[in-house]
Amino acid sequence: MLATAGTMLVPQFLKAFEKNAAVFPSATNRKLVIVQLSGGNDGLNTIVPYQNDIYYQERPALAIPKEKVLRINDQIGFNPAMATLQDVFAKGLMTIINNVGYPNPDRSHFRSMDIWHTASSADTYQHTGWIGRYLDAQFTNHCLESYHALEVDDTLSLALKGEKVKGLAISHPRKFFKQVHNGHFEQLAAMPVSQTDPENVSYLYKTLAETVSSADYIYENWQNGGAKLNKSRISYPDTELGRRLKTLSELILSGVETQVFYVTLSGFDTHANQTERQNRLLNVYSEAMNAFTRDLEENNLIDEVMIMTFSEFGRRVKQNASNGTDHGTANNVFLINGRLKKGRIFNEAPDLSDLDEGDLKLTVDFRQIYATLLRKWLKTDDAVILGGKFDPLGFV
Repeated sequence: MLATAGTMLVPQFLKAFEKNAAVFPSATNRKLVIVQLSGGNDGLNTIVPYQNDIYYQERPALAIPKEKVLRINDQIGFNPAMATLQDVFAKGLMTIINNVGYPNPDRSHFRSMDIWHTASSADTYQHTGWIGRYLDAQFTNHCLESYHALEVDDTLSLALKGEKVKGLAISHPRKFFKQVHNGHFEQLAAMPVSQTDPENVSYLYKTLAETVSSADYIYENWQNGGAKLNKSRISYPDTELGRRLKTLSELILSGVETQVFYVTLSGFDTHANQTERQNRLLNVYSEAMNAFTRDLEENNLIDEVMIMTFSEFGRRVKQNASNGTDHGTANNVFLINGRLKKGRIFNEAPDLSDLDEGDLKLTVDFRQIYATLLRKWLKTDDAVILGGKFDPLGFV
């Protein structure tokens, strides 16, 4: 791997990694795809309580007119911008969980996102993410493997950072491959090893080796598997999320030994003039998710890939003076998969007559969803990873 980079100067342990590098099969063939709606999506205008008079009283300028709601049942329905996601729901592939949050909610974007990423309590601070701890539990003893969790982006989210094992952020397999073979890595590997700080230098060489090895593995599989064979024949929308989900699909179809994939759609902090902006973003999300789901269906993988969509918090029930909504608390979470149990609306709709100082009350702790995904989907010890026991939910 680093033969052209002057490996005579590379620490001995790195040579051992290079020699023993191999692809270790995962404990399960199942995949988890996490879609983050960053900024705090307004759940009430996403899954609309169109029969609730309080909803219309509190949002005279923002409420979705009853006649435009894409009805799910006699109480709630989809935002009209989400017609293509309604198609996924109509196939029985989607479950909606309402009122998801955590006790003592924090309305800061950064802090609330940290809580979701680390699966911590509101008063606890952690430096590792829940997926990162999953990687630590499953893959710490494996050499040169950073590809078991991939984020299709330029930066890595805290959720994918473990103590010993971290995921990788890549915008595209080809770009990633070229980045690590542009000469800079070779020059770095060829530099003499410092004897004054061997521990830190060894860590850097280890990271270098993991990066190069993972780039080669991902690119080879992508090039010879998903991309070359053109297994993804679905036309994706020409949006950033559409392009990222197409890349993600090609990676899944290529057969890479990756368990968790992560993508983000930003822009949901709608304090002013919310309607047009949120509708546009919900349409972007729905169109891309519809294409991705159809791609998985056509390749007989919809049963093996679980998709979870979340946002760090919802919005307040009452609209503000700028025709927008301010930071709130509980929100809805979407799950998409071919094995979801029936009952596509998992729990009760938000009770707008029983609020917590103007905010929705949670009835589902988000860590219950994580515990279910870890225990029942990824087949691992959820209590060890989450640092406690949370009652799993019956959606799988």
